Amino acid sequence: MRTRDINKEEIVKQKAIEMIVTQGIEGFGMNRLAKECGISVATLYIYYSDKEDLIKKIGIEIGKNFFEKMFDGFSADMTFKDGLRMQWENRIYFNLNFTLEATCLELLKHSTYGDAIVAEMTGDYKQIMTEFMLASIDRKELISIPYEIFWSIAYGPLYSLLEFHREGKSMSRKPFVLSNELKDEAFNLVIKALTPQF
Repeated sequence: MRTRDINKEEIVKQKAIEMIVTQGIEGFGMNRLAKECGISVATLYIYYSDKEDLIKKIGIEIGKNFFEKMFDGFSADMTFKDGLRMQWENRIYFNLNFTLEATCLELLKHSTYGDAIVAEMTGDYKQIMTEFMLASIDRKELISIPYEIFWSIAYGPLYSLLEFHREGKSMSRKPFVLSNELKDEAFNLVIKALTPQF
Protein backbone atom coordinates (compact mmCIF):
# COMPACT_ATOMS: atom_id res chain seq x y z
CA MET A 1 0.00 0.00 0.00
CA ARG A 2 1.30 3.47 -0.90
CA THR A 3 2.01 5.92 1.91
CA ARG A 4 0.64 9.41 2.34
CA ASP A 5 2.83 12.35 1.38
CA ILE A 6 1.82 15.37 3.51
CA ASN A 7 3.26 17.90 1.04
CA LYS A 8 1.44 16.26 -1.87
CA GLU A 9 -1.76 16.16 0.16
CA GLU A 10 -1.50 19.93 0.82
CA ILE A 11 -0.97 20.57 -2.90
CA VAL A 12 -4.07 18.49 -3.66
CA LYS A 13 -6.15 20.46 -1.12
CA GLN A 14 -4.99 23.85 -2.36
CA LYS A 15 -5.54 22.93 -6.02
CA ALA A 16 -8.99 21.49 -5.20
CA ILE A 17 -9.96 24.75 -3.44
CA GLU A 18 -8.77 26.81 -6.42
CA MET A 19 -10.68 24.61 -8.87
CA ILE A 20 -13.91 24.68 -6.85
CA VAL A 21 -13.74 28.49 -6.66
CA THR A 22 -12.82 29.07 -10.32
CA GLN A 23 -14.72 26.22 -12.02
CA GLY A 24 -17.57 25.55 -9.60
CA ILE A 25 -18.53 22.33 -7.85
CA GLU A 26 -20.23 20.91 -10.95
CA GLY A 27 -17.08 21.31 -13.05
CA PHE A 28 -14.87 19.75 -10.41
CA GLY A 29 -13.64 16.18 -10.97
CA MET A 30 -10.96 13.83 -9.68
CA ASN A 31 -9.37 13.26 -13.12
CA ARG A 32 -9.01 16.99 -13.73
CA LEU A 33 -7.70 17.54 -10.19
CA ALA A 34 -5.05 14.83 -10.61
CA LYS A 35 -3.95 16.39 -13.91
CA GLU A 36 -3.75 19.87 -12.35
CA CYS A 37 -1.63 18.47 -9.49
CA GLY A 38 0.62 16.50 -11.81
CA ILE A 39 -0.18 13.20 -10.09
CA SER A 40 -2.04 10.03 -10.98
CA VAL A 41 -5.71 9.60 -10.13
CA ALA A 42 -4.70 6.57 -8.05
CA THR A 43 -2.65 8.88 -5.83
CA LEU A 44 -5.77 10.91 -5.01
CA TYR A 45 -7.44 7.79 -3.67
CA ILE A 46 -4.69 7.43 -1.07
CA TYR A 47 -6.07 10.59 0.55
CA TYR A 48 -9.78 10.45 -0.31
CA SER A 49 -12.22 7.62 -1.02
CA ASP A 50 -14.03 9.59 -3.77
CA LYS A 51 -14.97 13.09 -4.95
CA GLU A 52 -17.65 13.51 -2.26
CA ASP A 53 -15.22 12.51 0.47
CA LEU A 54 -12.64 15.02 -0.82
CA ILE A 55 -15.14 17.89 -1.03
CA LYS A 56 -16.60 17.21 2.43
CA LYS A 57 -13.19 16.88 4.10
CA ILE A 58 -11.91 20.08 2.51
CA GLY A 59 -15.09 21.96 3.48
CA ILE A 60 -14.93 20.70 7.06
CA GLU A 61 -11.25 21.60 7.38
CA ILE A 62 -11.80 25.14 6.08
CA GLY A 63 -14.86 25.51 8.33
CA LYS A 64 -12.99 24.39 11.42
CA ASN A 65 -10.15 26.81 10.63
CA PHE A 66 -12.70 29.59 10.16
CA PHE A 67 -14.49 28.94 13.46
CA GLU A 68 -11.17 28.54 15.29
CA LYS A 69 -10.24 32.02 14.04
CA MET A 70 -13.54 33.36 15.40
CA PHE A 71 -12.32 32.54 18.93
CA ASP A 72 -9.10 34.57 18.70
CA GLY A 73 -9.34 37.08 21.53
CA PHE A 74 -13.05 36.32 21.98
CA SER A 75 -14.84 35.29 25.17
CA ALA A 76 -18.53 34.66 25.87
CA ASP A 77 -18.10 36.97 28.91
CA MET A 78 -17.26 40.05 26.81
CA THR A 79 -19.70 42.93 26.58
CA PHE A 80 -21.91 42.64 23.52
CA LYS A 81 -20.20 45.54 21.74
CA ASP A 82 -16.68 44.25 22.42
CA GLY A 83 -17.57 40.66 21.54
CA LEU A 84 -19.29 41.58 18.28
CA ARG A 85 -16.38 43.87 17.38
CA MET A 86 -13.99 40.94 17.90
CA GLN A 87 -16.20 38.73 15.72
CA TRP A 88 -16.14 41.37 12.98
CA GLU A 89 -12.36 41.76 13.17
CA ASN A 90 -11.83 37.99 13.06
CA ARG A 91 -14.20 37.55 10.12
CA ILE A 92 -12.50 40.39 8.25
CA TYR A 93 -9.08 38.86 8.93
CA PHE A 94 -10.14 35.42 7.66
CA ASN A 95 -11.86 36.77 4.56
CA LEU A 96 -8.98 39.06 3.57
CA ASN A 97 -6.14 36.66 4.39
CA PHE A 98 -7.77 33.40 3.25
CA THR A 99 -9.87 34.69 0.37
CA LEU A 100 -9.91 31.45 -1.66
CA GLU A 101 -10.78 29.38 1.40
CA ALA A 102 -13.53 31.80 2.47
CA THR A 103 -15.03 31.80 -1.04
CA CYS A 104 -14.79 28.00 -1.26
CA LEU A 105 -16.51 27.61 2.11
CA GLU A 106 -19.39 29.85 1.02
CA LEU A 107 -19.84 27.85 -2.20
CA LEU A 108 -19.81 24.55 -0.32
CA LYS A 109 -22.21 25.75 2.40
CA HIS A 110 -24.78 26.51 -0.30
CA SER A 111 -24.30 23.22 -2.14
CA THR A 112 -25.64 19.71 -1.62
CA TYR A 113 -22.63 19.18 0.69
CA GLY A 114 -23.63 22.10 2.92
CA ASP A 115 -25.53 20.31 5.68
CA ALA A 116 -22.86 17.64 6.15
CA ILE A 117 -20.09 20.24 6.26
CA VAL A 118 -21.86 22.65 8.63
CA ALA A 119 -22.81 19.83 11.01
CA GLU A 120 -19.13 18.86 11.36
CA MET A 121 -17.40 22.22 11.38
CA THR A 122 -19.10 24.35 14.03
CA GLY A 123 -17.90 22.44 17.10
CA ASP A 124 -18.19 24.56 20.25
CA TYR A 125 -18.99 27.73 18.29
CA LYS A 126 -22.79 27.49 18.63
CA GLN A 127 -22.63 26.89 22.37
CA ILE A 128 -20.19 29.76 23.01
CA MET A 129 -22.16 32.17 20.82
CA THR A 130 -25.42 31.15 22.56
CA GLU A 131 -23.82 31.85 25.95
CA PHE A 132 -22.53 35.19 24.64
CA MET A 133 -25.93 36.23 23.30
CA LEU A 134 -27.88 35.13 26.40
CA ALA A 135 -25.45 36.96 28.71
CA SER A 136 -25.73 40.08 26.52
CA ILE A 137 -29.55 39.89 26.67
CA ASP A 138 -29.43 39.44 30.48
CA ARG A 139 -27.23 42.53 30.78
CA LYS A 140 -29.69 44.39 28.52
CA GLU A 141 -26.96 45.00 25.93
CA LEU A 142 -28.77 43.05 23.19
CA ILE A 143 -32.44 42.87 22.20
CA SER A 144 -34.01 39.41 22.22
CA ILE A 145 -34.68 38.37 18.62
CA PRO A 146 -34.59 35.09 16.67
CA TYR A 147 -31.06 33.99 15.81
CA GLU A 148 -31.64 34.28 12.05
CA ILE A 149 -32.62 37.93 12.41
CA PHE A 150 -29.69 38.55 14.75
CA TRP A 151 -27.25 37.02 12.25
CA SER A 152 -28.71 39.02 9.34
CA ILE A 153 -28.35 42.31 11.19
CA ALA A 154 -25.07 41.53 12.99
CA TYR A 155 -23.12 40.13 10.04
CA GLY A 156 -25.08 40.86 6.86
CA PRO A 157 -23.68 44.40 6.46
CA LEU A 158 -20.13 43.15 7.05
CA TYR A 159 -20.38 40.43 4.41
CA SER A 160 -21.86 42.88 1.90
CA LEU A 161 -18.93 45.25 2.48
CA LEU A 162 -16.45 42.38 2.17
CA GLU A 163 -18.05 41.35 -1.12
CA PHE A 164 -17.76 44.93 -2.45
CA HIS A 165 -14.13 44.97 -1.30
CA ARG A 166 -13.40 41.61 -3.00
CA GLU A 167 -14.96 42.86 -6.25
CA GLY A 168 -13.29 46.26 -5.91
CA LYS A 169 -16.53 48.05 -6.68
CA SER A 170 -19.84 48.91 -5.05
CA MET A 171 -23.39 48.30 -6.30
CA SER A 172 -23.16 51.51 -8.30
CA ARG A 173 -19.98 50.08 -9.91
CA LYS A 174 -17.81 52.80 -8.33
CA PRO A 175 -14.37 51.72 -7.04
CA PHE A 176 -14.63 50.42 -3.47
CA VAL A 177 -12.12 49.60 -0.73
CA LEU A 178 -13.21 48.66 2.79
CA SER A 179 -11.63 51.32 5.01
CA ASN A 180 -11.59 51.46 8.80
CA GLU A 181 -13.94 54.46 8.64
CA LEU A 182 -16.54 52.58 6.58
CA LYS A 183 -16.18 49.49 8.77
CA ASP A 184 -16.68 51.56 11.96
CA GLU A 185 -19.67 53.40 10.51
CA ALA A 186 -21.38 50.12 9.57
CA PHE A 187 -20.48 48.51 12.91
CA ASN A 188 -21.93 51.44 14.90
CA LEU A 189 -25.19 51.22 12.95
CA VAL A 190 -25.37 47.48 13.67
CA ILE A 191 -24.81 48.09 17.40
CA LYS A 192 -27.51 50.76 17.35
CA ALA A 193 -29.96 48.35 15.68
CA LEU A 194 -29.29 45.51 18.13
CA THR A 195 -29.05 47.48 21.38
CA PRO A 196 -32.20 48.06 23.48
CA GLN A 197 -33.47 51.63 23.28
CA PHE A 198 -34.41 53.06 26.67
